Amino acid sequence: MTNVGKLKIFLGYAAGVGKTYQMLQEAQDLRQRGVDVVIGYFEPHGRKDTIAKTEGLEFVPRKKLEYRGSIFEEMDAEAIIARKPEVAIVDEFPHTTVPGSPRAKRWEDVLAILDHGIDVLTTMNVQHLESLNDQMAQITGVKVRETIPDWVVKKADEVIMVDLTPRALLNRLERGVVYPPDKAQRAMQNFFKESTLVALREMALRQTAQEVEERIDHDGEERIDGQDETGNDRSHRLDDAVIIYVSDDPTTAMLIRRGKRVADVLQANCFAVFITDRADMQALPAPKRDAVERHLNFARNLHIETSVLQGSDHAKALVDFARQHSARQIFLPRLVGRGVERLRGKSLVNQVVSLANDMEVTIVADRRQSERANR
Repeated sequence: MTNVGKLKIFLGYAAGVGKTYQMLQEAQDLRQRGVDVVIGYFEPHGRKDTIAKTEGLEFVPRKKLEYRGSIFEEMDAEAIIARKPEVAIVDEFPHTTVPGSPRAKRWEDVLAILDHGIDVLTTMNVQHLESLNDQMAQITGVKVRETIPDWVVKKADEVIMVDLTPRALLNRLERGVVYPPDKAQRAMQNFFKESTLVALREMALRQTAQEVEERIDHDGEERIDGQDETGNDRSHRLDDAVIIYVSDDPTTAMLIRRGKRVADVLQANCFAVFITDRADMQALPAPKRDAVERHLNFARNLHIETSVLQGSDHAKALVDFARQHSARQIFLPRLVGRGVERLRGKSLVNQVVSLANDMEVTIVADRRQSERANR
């Protein structure tokens, strides 16, 4: 059986910090040591210093695909697999491929390449991490559409943060190193505001620190139960769980991301639970059924175990399930139940809080909706 290749991710917080340059520098170092390296995909963005780093490296030709009357070029994963290099360089890990491609996402192409024993070096920015999607929208005002599930990043053997201070990045932008002058000016007025870059950099640093801590935990099992070097209690039971309540509410995706991230930090099991009065979900109104199934599928894609429970008392069914799985936390949306029910203390939130007095109940609100409501 072929050994799975190793994945190395060069992580940044914005375009222009030097992820691709650093990745190509490592590719050149490997080539100098006699390692068989190819470039599977490279996006130059007109950056001369970065382009110069590809000199002497073999490119695997891209494949051309027609979509809606236009021709697009995509990485040819099958050609890379057939070429069988020791290492493949793949830029822009979160990229969504053109419809008609063998796989919908470039990270899926990378997993296929790894399955054939080929090591991969790749790049991404922290805002593309699925569990951070809502926080990134709050920081930047932009909803990132191309995301990578956290479990994919956790498969990486190594995550390297390529760091650059926000001031230094803005200097690069002003000099035209990152984008042409007209595009650079627009960028500095929008995404590349210094306050935004500072917040993104802090997010990337925290993410990298968390990756390091989790790897230490897995490599040094004696630290999982007991205390860390600072004397803080880090003990946890292997059967701890986080429970996420699933409904047809649009905020459920945000709730799932938040709960999954907490479960990962706690190294706990994670369950997404939908509760219905009827045994057959097909009996639900079509819009509600479609929304619930979409949210359950989203949870499964994040490697969350899903359950559909039947019961007329939703709060009791949820709390009973949580106790059966030794749950630490239950995640609920804030706006569950009608206004009159909430005033009378009969909403699902109030009932769960009352029943789950031995657990932490986390009520998650959509800040953007709250802000719009307060305007």
